[in-house]
Amino acid sequence: MLTPRRVILATVLGFVFGLVCLFLAASNPEVGEPLTSAVKWNIVLSRTLTGFMIGISALRLKWWMHGIVLGAIGSIPMAVATMDDAKIALGSLVMGIVYGFLIELITSLVFKARPVATLRLS
Repeated sequence: MLTPRRVILATVLGFVFGLVCLFLAASNPEVGEPLTSAVKWNIVLSRTLTGFMIGISALRLKWWMHGIVLGAIGSIPMAVATMDDAKIALGSLVMGIVYGFLIELITSLVFKARPVATLRLS
């Protein structure tokens, strides 16, 4: 059973980290041209979706592994979209793992909004 508090909290944190990611991407001096609005939306929605996935997930993993796995999974679409520049694609995947870890850390440990029912992967 999901708790609405966990889903909302993780989704909001994903949105906040999406804005942080957008700020970091927009202020990167290595990016030659300004980000298009489609790329900006992709960045924010990808991180928000990662937060939502963490909030609704019922996988039975340790909290830190749960954040890492779902952060990586949530970053795959953005990494694939930027495959023409391997450095950006890898950075997107790595930062997705970091954001997933932080979303789960804040959700589970700081706010103690842990999942109620879990599904065991064996």
